Amino acid sequence: MPRRPRFDEAQILSAAGRLIARHGPSGATIGAIARSVGAPTGSIYHRFDSRDVLLGEVWLGAATAFQAAFFERLAAPRPRQGGLAAALYMAHRVRERPDEARVLLLHRREDFGDDGWPSAMRHQAEQLGRQVEEEIRAFSSRLCGRQDARTVRSVSYAVVDAPFAAVRRHVSAGEDPPPYIDELISVTYRAVIAQLGVSMKGRSAG
Repeated sequence: MPRRPRFDEAQILSAAGRLIARHGPSGATIGAIARSVGAPTGSIYHRFDSRDVLLGEVWLGAATAFQAAFFERLAAPRPRQGGLAAALYMAHRVRERPDEARVLLLHRREDFGDDGWPSAMRHQAEQLGRQVEEEIRAFSSRLCGRQDARTVRSVSYAVVDAPFAAVRRHVSAGEDPPPYIDELISVTYRAVIAQLGVSMKGRSAG
């Protein structure tokens, strides 16, 4: 029987993610990743065509996992409650997965060498970007019955921009967002949707 590889892709990606979380993408060199998993550098290159591809896989994996969980909450049958759950989820996820949070919230996609990604990876990243726009527009329609530019921007602020701003300072400091952050996110969400004519209890006025 063929021997099972001692170092698999999941171990390498996990090690790279930890290094990025601690030192940024520039700290995740092939040598540092190899030392982290106790593998020769040749084992890394045997599984990944380049460092750019390896770092891209880390970013894509983290972004895909986060967006899937976030939009699952946003798609809840009751839009008002689903939007609040999605807004709060950013703080919850940061507490549960601090390394992932540092990968996604402290760096841009470009920091992961996206100019060296193959076309399939760039296409996947573009799809993730389109998903954000499409899901927010769809949620705006479910919540408010409309998706004009001002409404979509306001909804995006309530469920994405404000929660991001609320947690990023704590992610940068390497600490869990304190409990009061959840209340700030909730108050902001309720205020924005009220401005849009939506009550958390009643029906939309729009």
